[in-house]
Amino acid sequence: MPVPFRDVRIGLPHRTTLPFKPDLIHVHTTGPIGMAGFRLAAELDVPLVMTWHTDLLAYADVFPEIPIGAAWCAIALGLSWSPRDFLELTRPGSVRHNRLLILGRAMFARMSAAIAPSPKTATSFAGFSPLPEVHVLPTPVFPPAPAHSRLTRSHSPGWRRGGPVLLSVGRVSAEKDPSLLLHAFAAVVAAKPNAELVLVGVRLHRHRLHRLVTSLGLTARVTVIPPVPHEELVAYYLAADVLAFSSTTDTQSLVLSEAEAAGLPVVVADPHLSVRPDGSHRITSSPTPSSFANALLRLLDDRALHAQTAEAGLFATSTYQPSTYLARLTGLYERCLLSKKP
Repeated sequence: MPVPFRDVRIGLPHRTTLPFKPDLIHVHTTGPIGMAGFRLAAELDVPLVMTWHTDLLAYADVFPEIPIGAAWCAIALGLSWSPRDFLELTRPGSVRHNRLLILGRAMFARMSAAIAPSPKTATSFAGFSPLPEVHVLPTPVFPPAPAHSRLTRSHSPGWRRGGPVLLSVGRVSAEKDPSLLLHAFAAVVAAKPNAELVLVGVRLHRHRLHRLVTSLGLTARVTVIPPVPHEELVAYYLAADVLAFSSTTDTQSLVLSEAEAAGLPVVVADPHLSVRPDGSHRITSSPTPSSFANALLRLLDDRALHAQTAEAGLFATSTYQPSTYLARLTGLYERCLLSKKP
């Protein structure tokens, strides 16, 4: 079901009698379906594995529904919180942060294993100690579909007008920091007046984005495109010169790997997302407009670095196949099942 005023959906669990007893339950969310998985694993006494996809501590100060959802999770997990404990979720800053850490520890205590989609996410688990077995298991991406293999970076859609093109893919809500992206792009335009920025996937907050673009004098240099079917994204990756990624709250961001699989170099304003699945490093900057802009300009100006970065991204995504992910995941399942046996 869609969430009002949010570019997301949540699933509602439907309790029914299972035709068989599962050997293991794997959850991917702390939402209603995820909490149903927690309860079912406890009821059936089977191992529980969770992939931690969202930085709830960072999102709690951006989305008011996170503290509300946290209160519901505490109830769903049967935690004996007092009214005062629940009220702490309404207080921004360290008080709410500490209460969310307590909730997180209760969740991790019920897991047989936790999966982090990036080293950054695994590091963030430290506050939830004591921890179960933790595995860094990035989500793989498929290479561009064969139907798009004939496209090249010389492909010129209507929004490309001859200058270097920076691409951003995804929401422009506060946690993605579109302000950092646009202020950095303003610095890029100061050095390269014909530069362009294309934002793909913008559904909500378009008016707020337009006001910021206008205030920075970038109206003629910025193109905003609503969400497109996933299979069409590769055309944008192939037509751009660099992917500019400004979010510092993502736990992995598949956009980065998708761009690299298409041969598009990326610049990331979050040094904690510097490591690719194969262990090589992306170009990163500090999350400030000047640092981000300098990293983008360096990649645009140095063609050898651009080619080297594109090649490294292609190699990283080509060597980390879905089959590798599946083998590691099923191996983890088997270890959880073996440790469960008396």
